[in-house]
Amino acid sequence: MSQRHFALLESRGLIRIGGEDATHFLQNLVTCDIEKVGAAHAGFGALLTPQGKILFDFFVLRTDDGYLLDTPRETLADFAKRLTFYRLRAKVEIEALGSDLGVAASWGDASPSPLPGHHASDPRLAELGERHLGNLEDIRAALLEEGGQQETPEAYASHRIALSVPESLSDYSYSELFPHDADMDQLNGVSFSKGCYVGQEVVSRVQHRATARKRMIAVSADTVLPEVGTEIQADGKAIGTLGSSAQANGAHVGIALVRLDKAQAARDKGAAFQCGDVAVALNLPSWAGFTWPADPSDA
Repeated sequence: MSQRHFALLESRGLIRIGGEDATHFLQNLVTCDIEKVGAAHAGFGALLTPQGKILFDFFVLRTDDGYLLDTPRETLADFAKRLTFYRLRAKVEIEALGSDLGVAASWGDASPSPLPGHHASDPRLAELGERHLGNLEDIRAALLEEGGQQETPEAYASHRIALSVPESLSDYSYSELFPHDADMDQLNGVSFSKGCYVGQEVVSRVQHRATARKRMIAVSADTVLPEVGTEIQADGKAIGTLGSSAQANGAHVGIALVRLDKAQAARDKGAAFQCGDVAVALNLPSWAGFTWPADPSDA
C-alpha cells in the first residue's frame, strides 16, 4: 500500500450556508444536485453567469446546521457577496469563515479512523483522494498521528495535474469558460437531471447538442513546459492555451484548453504541436468520456 500524503491548501477557504431554506436556496442556484450532497458525500459545482459561464466554483459538504462550501480564498469574499445578492427573502445565513478554518487534501491510503472536521472523497475523481474541512491544525495533527506525510500545496498540485484534472484560477479564470470547456460535465460538476439553476439553459443546450468544441486535455513534453497562458500551436496556428504544469512521476505534464476540431485536423495532417519553444504531445485524459472528433467538422 502507498503511504498517505496530505497538504494544507492555504489557497482555499470556507463559506457556511445555514438556515431553513439553505438546501432550496443552493439547489436553485448551482450546477450540482445539492439534494445528493451528504456529510460524507461531497458535491462539486459552480455558480454560473446568466450566460452560462463559470462565475465561481466550489466543493460542498453537508453539516449538522447547513453546508460548507470549499472555494478559492482569493475570491471568497466576492462569492459570499454574490450569494447574498441572490438570497432575497430566503431564510438563509451566509458566512465567510476565518482563516483558522480551511481545507486539506490527502491522497494515497485512506484514513483507518475518523478524523476531526468534515471529510469526504473528492467528487471529481477517486484518485484525487479526500478533502478535509475544518480546523487545519487539528486536521494536520490527526493526519500526522496516523503516519501521514505532510507535503506542500505544490506537491498536491502536481498530483492533480498528473491526473489531468483542471482547477479554477490555476488553469482558467472565472467568467471566461463554460462548464463543458473546463470538463465539469465529466468530473461530476453538473447535474443534467435536476431542475433549473442560473445559466442552466445554455449548459443543457451544449450537452444535448454535443456542441462542446473546447476541452481541457493533457499535455506532455520532454522538458519544462512554458508559463501559464502560452499558446499551443500547430502549423503556426493557435489551437489552444496552456494552463498549469508540473513535473510528476519523472515526466513534464500539464493541462491545456484546446479546440478539439483544430487539434484533430492537425493530427490528421501529421503536424507537430508546439507550446512556445517546446514540442508537446496532446492526449485525452484517461477519465474523459469525450473523444477526438472522427471528422473535425463534427466537433
